[in-house]
Amino acid sequence: MLFSALFSLLGASAWYILIGAHAPKHMPQVFYGESHNKHSSLNIMAHLPFLWRLTFGRFYGAFFCSVLNILQVTLTSLTTFALTIVNEMTRNALKIWHSQEIDVILHLNMNTNDLTTHNKKDTSVNEVPQKQVETTVAEPSSSSIISNKKATFVTLGCKLNYAETSTLRDRLTARGCLPAEEKETADICIVNTCSVTGEADAKCRHAIRSLHREHPNAFIAVMGCYAQLSGEDIAKIEGVDLVVGQEQKGRIIELIEEHYEAHSMGVKAETESHGGIFYTTPLKDIKTFVPSCSRGERTRYFLKVQDGCNYFCTYCTIPAARGLSRNATIADVVAQAEEAAAAGGREIVLTGVNIGDFGRSTGENFFQLVQALDQVEGIARYRISSIEPNLLTDEIVDYCSKSRAFMPHFHIPLQSGSDGVLKLMQRHYDTALFRSKVELIRRIMPDAFIGVDVIVGTRGETDEFFEEAYEFIASLPISQLHVFSYSERPGTAALRIPHVVDAQAKRERSKRLLALSEEKRKAHYRQFIGAERTVLWEHLREGKPLMGWTDNYIRVQLAEGAIPHPDELGRVRLGNFTENEDALIATPVD
Repeated sequence: MLFSALFSLLGASAWYILIGAHAPKHMPQVFYGESHNKHSSLNIMAHLPFLWRLTFGRFYGAFFCSVLNILQVTLTSLTTFALTIVNEMTRNALKIWHSQEIDVILHLNMNTNDLTTHNKKDTSVNEVPQKQVETTVAEPSSSSIISNKKATFVTLGCKLNYAETSTLRDRLTARGCLPAEEKETADICIVNTCSVTGEADAKCRHAIRSLHREHPNAFIAVMGCYAQLSGEDIAKIEGVDLVVGQEQKGRIIELIEEHYEAHSMGVKAETESHGGIFYTTPLKDIKTFVPSCSRGERTRYFLKVQDGCNYFCTYCTIPAARGLSRNATIADVVAQAEEAAAAGGREIVLTGVNIGDFGRSTGENFFQLVQALDQVEGIARYRISSIEPNLLTDEIVDYCSKSRAFMPHFHIPLQSGSDGVLKLMQRHYDTALFRSKVELIRRIMPDAFIGVDVIVGTRGETDEFFEEAYEFIASLPISQLHVFSYSERPGTAALRIPHVVDAQAKRERSKRLLALSEEKRKAHYRQFIGAERTVLWEHLREGKPLMGWTDNYIRVQLAEGAIPHPDELGRVRLGNFTENEDALIATPVD
């Protein structure tokens, strides 16, 4: 617009001067014989009659305007092209800056000597080859220094951590190191940590100190997300002998064996900065996938299929704590599912950090994994622990609606029902996409259970944004909410966002959403009272009623006087709520 106005003004001025019949008296009449220099070459038109002057004036004026118009178009095009290039360079620079900033924080937190940075293109499959730890159970080795020792475990955080701890327990058992019984003194203590919030960090420190008090002579090894982020700080805690980051956790048994002898002789690491030894690796060097599978109940397994995350959400430390996205192969996952089936497993929960991103490191995809697992004989049920809405494709939903074994149960993280907050979080979707996924599930699987994660009190969540989020969530045909209060994490980009929500406001918002969640859960349960569903009963616990879950994730309690069939699938008729309203009474159908 600026160029157009400028060149139009110049063209009009040229035309005005060149035809010049009515030029103002104070303007130098260069073309019309009133110049002070009568012999100037520009004064040639002064000798021509008026009509000739007018003709020549129009000709030269038109020519001059044409030249100016050509210049205008050329410069405008060049400027537009230049602005496009600048904008693209700016966007790329911001992406690179964001990645670099995170990496600098990682290197500083892990006390590495390498303070260089890298951008996300360094994490491509071709440039970062994946390694996978071999987890085949070996025969017990009497030569191992930890053979005949007793170990105890403390696991904090997500189901993924529990799966990893379970696999580690099995591997230690194969080395002759058996789990310690309750109140039995342990020789080795292993803490698998979480760092999703500041409270989680505090619980990890408390667990370590408690273990040291209960087992003062034990070798204490710490692994997990908190260990990756704050390895040196944890190593300074009294009693800690070994801290292992994400890249090294597959070798934790070998590292324990390596350092246990020195511990048993009373030798501590001779450094000025910390007491224990810590092994951690920068984000760009975390490449190993460590397979894990745990048995939650006698018939339910948690199978890890993916680890790490490439979504650098502003509030989250997970990419820093667990590394970038990587996964097992479909063949390996299927083999583990077959092993679980052979051991009596009837249900498998697929776990991971961002399981919808499965296949990034192997050239496969999550839909192909779902199709392959559905063919494993012996496994009657699969559940998808959590999947990002932008990765929950229509073909996955459609396949699950017709699947032999994938249950009508989805857990989808929303985090906020406000588009303004989602942008501040740098999530990969908006509320419109989220609603479309929920409505698709509800349309083709009307009985499905849909769980949703929500965070309250993030930076930038004004009162208006929260009310917008609440109304959106209330309008969704979902079954339950998992509500989390935002916790500020060191090194995250969210710390630069203005408007901090105070603790009281967080509590009030959390209370409102939890009440809404209960309304939706009870409404979901209530619509199936009187219906028949299939239930997988859990293991019977002494003195407690037998509990189970329907295919569409309704918690049920066996009716009083009914004959129990623990660890089995069975048809039931759903009755009214239990006294505390957390389950429905279920009567077996003959």
